[in-house]
Amino acid sequence: MDDKDLRGQLRLRAAYLAGEGLGYALTRPGPAPLVSEGPPTEPLEKLRIGMGDCRLCRLCEKRTRIVFGAGNPRARLLFVGEGPGADEDEQGIPFVGRAGQLLTEIITRGMGLKREDVYIANVVKCRPPDNRVPLPDEMAACMPFLEAQIACIRPEVIVTLGATAAQGLLGEKMAITRIRGTWRNFKGIPLMPTYHPSYLLRNPAAKGDVWGDIKQVMARLGLPIPRKKG
Repeated sequence: MDDKDLRGQLRLRAAYLAGEGLGYALTRPGPAPLVSEGPPTEPLEKLRIGMGDCRLCRLCEKRTRIVFGAGNPRARLLFVGEGPGADEDEQGIPFVGRAGQLLTEIITRGMGLKREDVYIANVVKCRPPDNRVPLPDEMAACMPFLEAQIACIRPEVIVTLGATAAQGLLGEKMAITRIRGTWRNFKGIPLMPTYHPSYLLRNPAAKGDVWGDIKQVMARLGLPIPRKKG
């Protein structure tokens, strides 16, 4: 990252994380329904407008679209993944490819919710070439946007999908096999690391581990486990 990009990143961090134009705390006190009565949708919209045609890192060079995020701006539950893939880059919506279809099944069939009830975002908003793991400077350039999204949404629980998302928010490089299923903390918000859906596509036997993690999340949110039909 050159000096110009670094200065741009620091300006973003100062503006968004200091709460300029946002003014909302990260946590929401007391119990609430799944979709709460929180702040209006404008802060997220302003944040997206503020990103503009972001050029803070090299990922802008080959992207088709910025994939900002999708879901309910007042969601109590936030899923955070690594970055867009080919389908997401084409449509501008996170988690719409094969991994996204599996995440949707976890949300709808597993948790008994609608995808629109939660919010879904990624650590980086532009597709890395060949779906490679984002580089540290690329993650650093994009983290202010994710942190500002969290400040706008004020989720009660964050679920990180895969090692990159967990490392990005926790600031520690740890194997996902060691930390998944254990509660962590992001600025006062309970955070549950689990496997990325793409890992489950390659290793279906790990679905049971993820379901165990999701049940912990549902218990924390006070959500019932849906009964299986038949």
